[in-house]
Amino acid sequence: MSWTKDNANTACGRVLLPVVAARNRADSGHIGAFRAGRRRTLGLVALGAALISLPGVAARRSVRVVTLFQGATDTVVALGITPVGVVESWQDKPIYPYLRQALAGVTLLGLETQPSLEDVALLDPDVIVASSFRHARIAPLLSQLGRLVMLDDIYRYRRTLSVTAAALGCEHSAMDWEIRLKTRIRALRQRLQRHFDGAWPISVSLLDVRANEVRSYLAGSFGGSVLRSLGFRWNPIQAGVGGVSLRLTGVEHLSSIDADVFFVMLHGDSAAVRRHYRELRAHPIWQRMSAPRRGAVVAVDPVAWSLSGGILGVMHMLDDIEGWLDDTTRRA
Repeated sequence: MSWTKDNANTACGRVLLPVVAARNRADSGHIGAFRAGRRRTLGLVALGAALISLPGVAARRSVRVVTLFQGATDTVVALGITPVGVVESWQDKPIYPYLRQALAGVTLLGLETQPSLEDVALLDPDVIVASSFRHARIAPLLSQLGRLVMLDDIYRYRRTLSVTAAALGCEHSAMDWEIRLKTRIRALRQRLQRHFDGAWPISVSLLDVRANEVRSYLAGSFGGSVLRSLGFRWNPIQAGVGGVSLRLTGVEHLSSIDADVFFVMLHGDSAAVRRHYRELRAHPIWQRMSAPRRGAVVAVDPVAWSLSGGILGVMHMLDDIEGWLDDTTRRA
């Protein structure tokens, strides 16, 4: 899956500026110098604000957005805007493959956990989209570099969509995405109900296999929330656990993730992860569980199902579930 601005409504993401307000670029790597330049620019904007209503005085330009977590980057691209700066991806560095075309040439700002404030300042952003979870400590500094939009939960993709769209003037584009999402989920849920008939809803486990543990993502996680919206359920053990994931460090607890279907992600492509997954599949407890016995163990992309955090990733997840259902129907 790839994404370009041609896929989205590009009417949003424009800001109105009086032509008398020349844009002042920071010519220093120091945040203090940038702040001074920004104050001079804002002074010119205030001076010309009274002229905005006059013909020929106002002009529009694309909003300059910096995104500091993966879901924000996914969302801004979905809204048809190219951010001026983004943080690096967690894997497939520096940018997830499905976003590379849309983000060609965009400035990289370092890690999501430690973005470069100096580079953010040099980009002179209008809006910075960050997360309370990752960036609470640097929020006072970020707020001096541009309008700061803070999301409380980086996995609540619909919240990220609505809040980001409101900050960028893209509410209509966000509404289009909501309609598209609801239409796809409703159609796929009905198809699942027809296929499984009286057995529906079936149980699910969304598994993240790592080198020395397995994490089962629950209904409150990013991927789990999509599965829940389709009507999948979790077994009683997992349904009774709080939080977003259940961590298993030993094979003796494998039975706690038993389900009718497993969607499995491998956490990276290291030899240790592949070896651990081979050992799991060879273990008697794994082989006795429902999904392996039914041949319902489905490999999925961890970028879309866990790391993307945005509406484009969700659409890719729905593609994967439809593909799995197609295969299941052919084999029936």
